[in-house]
Amino acid sequence: MTAADLHTLTGAYVLHALEPEETAAFERHLTECPSCAQEVRELAATVGRLALAEAVTPPPALKDQVMRRISAERQHPPRVDRVRAERRRGGPVSRFVLAACVAAAAAFGGVSFWQHQEAKDARRAAERAERTTAELAAVLAAPDAKATTARLRTGGSGTVVVSRSRDRAAFLVTGLPEPPAGKVYQLWFDDGGTMRPAGLLDRSTSDGAAIMDGPVGPAAGMGLTLEPAGGSAAPTTVPVTQMTFSV
Repeated sequence: MTAADLHTLTGAYVLHALEPEETAAFERHLTECPSCAQEVRELAATVGRLALAEAVTPPPALKDQVMRRISAERQHPPRVDRVRAERRRGGPVSRFVLAACVAAAAAFGGVSFWQHQEAKDARRAAERAERTTAELAAVLAAPDAKATTARLRTGGSGTVVVSRSRDRAAFLVTGLPEPPAGKVYQLWFDDGGTMRPAGLLDRSTSDGAAIMDGPVGPAAGMGLTLEPAGGSAAPTTVPVTQMTFSV
């Protein structure tokens, strides 16, 4: 994949439509391309605004009203010339088709493909995705962003990117195996030898990126461990990796 190809992936990245390998390559590209990072932030904001649209559940009487109108509407013989003429002047055929479409929508319980609660859930998920994408792009494209890369004990490699001005850090991983059953990868900030929880890593794929939970603060490094599902208050296993932040 060339640099020119990567510049065209902003929209697909925001919509989470890239393959894992493409996602990892594009996120590495974001650390070096402020223009793509800015476009990702703008597109993510647009997706979030679109997600605010809310499905409306029609009143229970709507279906009955539409069905009564349909039963009272005269149906014409299906002659081609007559049908075309009626369509041109918006006559009974057009009204019948419109009424049938509305009735079908009412029969499915709404005027939208999503029900009211499903739309709310989708909107919340889109808002979370928008925030995460925007935060990730902001950290990777920050003028003072510093990256450190290391091999992981379980295989693959990890990169931590820190922006002191934003007081945030992002962790990018490539080739990390899925955790064993009942286990999860947990991120940590290293505050002078004391490990502070920094969130769980979604390991549905071997490549990905995550914003570490909480501010960087006094942390001089980070770690990644395998912990019981749900995470731990302190590390319970040998770290998969430990890295000192670049100065």
